[in-house]
Amino acid sequence: MPGEIEKGDFTPNASQNQKIMRKKVAKFSILPILSGAIFFSFSTKEAANLEIYSTSPHETLKYTVPNTNEMPEVEVPVFKATPVLGKSYIGFKEALGFKESRGNYKTVNQYGYLGKYQFGKGTLELIGVYNTQSFLESPELQEAAFYANASRNKWILKRDIKRFVGKNINGIVITESGILAAAHLAGPGSVKKYLRSWGATAFNDAFGTTIGYYMKKFSGYDTSFVKPERKAKANIELS
Repeated sequence: MPGEIEKGDFTPNASQNQKIMRKKVAKFSILPILSGAIFFSFSTKEAANLEIYSTSPHETLKYTVPNTNEMPEVEVPVFKATPVLGKSYIGFKEALGFKESRGNYKTVNQYGYLGKYQFGKGTLELIGVYNTQSFLESPELQEAAFYANASRNKWILKRDIKRFVGKNINGIVITESGILAAAHLAGPGSVKKYLRSWGATAFNDAFGTTIGYYMKKFSGYDTSFVKPERKAKANIELS
């Protein structure tokens, strides 16, 4: 088109050269100005005006700390560690005591069974305990009675323990602790019949609990602490 300048044919005149040079100078001269602006914007020597942070002269700020007797009482929880009894003799007797009475030394059920381990009067007499009231009031005597009864039962059942431990009866692996627990429930005579009949002769207590259930529930504890004794007695001195 007329008046258009072809690419490559443009040759600036003197006035145009001056305009171009002024633009270049302007581009280079702006950098130190911007640099200075950035520098001085972070380097002010003016003192901060703190009056805007002051409180009214009519206000009084009061900070008080309560006296010890004014502080509310806070109950700090005490966490007691529960020992891990595992499969020890103590674990065995505590598990059995919990099953019998939830570990209550003073309980007497509707059938007259007494204490933490729910002894009958007849069984207590066999191990030398005749005063049931003293028995209920003495945790020490109840623990001694449990050991004496287990010791007596272990003596009565020692041949059956030797013969049947490790055997499988009605899907239950027989262990010494299972036998002693079942004897506590049903008496050693009933346990002998159960073992020697390979589970055919059953036993249920007044609540429907079976020998097999106790055999399984209390299996695998270490009851080697209990020594077999024919005439074991619960002997302690009562205060």
